[in-house]
Amino acid sequence: MLIDAHCHLDFAAFDQDRDAVIETAKRVGVEHFIVPGTTRQRWQQVLALGQRAEISVCAGLHPYFIADHRESDLTELDDLLNEHPEIVAVGECGIDARFGDTLPAQWDYFDAQCALAKQHALPVVVHCVKANDTVAKRLRQRGLASAGLIHAFAGSYEQAIKFVELGYVLGLGGAATYPRAKRLHRVIKALPDDSFVLETDSPDMPLSGYQGLRNEPCRVSEVCRVVAALRDQTSEHVAACSRANTLRMFRLFIRP
Repeated sequence: MLIDAHCHLDFAAFDQDRDAVIETAKRVGVEHFIVPGTTRQRWQQVLALGQRAEISVCAGLHPYFIADHRESDLTELDDLLNEHPEIVAVGECGIDARFGDTLPAQWDYFDAQCALAKQHALPVVVHCVKANDTVAKRLRQRGLASAGLIHAFAGSYEQAIKFVELGYVLGLGGAATYPRAKRLHRVIKALPDDSFVLETDSPDMPLSGYQGLRNEPCRVSEVCRVVAALRDQTSEHVAACSRANTLRMFRLFIRP
């Protein structure tokens, strides 16, 4: 059975057919979905989704939406984590170095969210774009015992191992399905079985062949097939590894 370890089912792109999207995913073997929060304004929608047995939720402040965040959101996030023990991680948080003008603020929010994760003994869900080395260094300094997920990993093998040695798992998604992603393919082939999870980032990050279309959690099954082929393993084995790693990282129990 499959788990989509990172999908934004709360986004407006799914408002018209969210239930149908979930059922379509279930028909191809997706049994569970991890939905991160991105802004304070969306936390309540995410928590509402978390009332469904097949969905687990996180709460955080995404660096892409930095203009929407306020310093007081960090206090509200702390309160939310105290009030909602069903939240399984802090995130999506992190650093997106494509936006250099907001990097100082990004680091402030990221550091603060790492501190909250440590305080609440929760893992973090990390968005990391063009910043693998600096983020790995910061996470090492922070020493988060619960580690977390490096979402949509696309770095080198050397960068991957830095995260793995710290206890983090790497999210493998649509990027893996592109024939020209040779560096990522080499990383995927070499990763230990206990170091990755499968994800879609729906509705974003479409797979090869689906460019321009809304991404959906059902396509985690296609990610699984590509990763299995790259690793010379069966899809069943890769799905089982991803499932076990997701359950371990987010401390979930799902009946087989």
